[in-house]
Amino acid sequence: MPDLAALAGESFCYLTTTGRVTGRPHEIEMWFSLGPETRTLYVLAGSGDRADWVRNLRREPAVMVRLSGEGLKGEARVVEDAGEDELARRLLVEKYERSPGSLSGWRRRALPVAVDLA
Repeated sequence: MPDLAALAGESFCYLTTTGRVTGRPHEIEMWFSLGPETRTLYVLAGSGDRADWVRNLRREPAVMVRLSGEGLKGEARVVEDAGEDELARRLLVEKYERSPGSLSGWRRRALPVAVDLA
């Protein structure tokens, strides 16, 4: 198992879901953040529930995540807990926001998704 802390600084992860109609793998490049001292990876869906990959993981939560060439299995879920919701949003904005407030709309509107890594 790779050291997740060593991979936390990567710019992107690649999330593979299973197509809900086709059953084929569907990979997308995503901004991500790792929860502190956990095996949970967070992403935000800018299109919310309309995003194909969110619709896919709602049907089949088993996903693959690729970080710096390392393939990791996980179970994806839409974040529903208010505290975890705020954590996910804060972690992603802290990692990617380059000028204050530039990601405020995305932070407010995007749908947080957690991937609990195996």
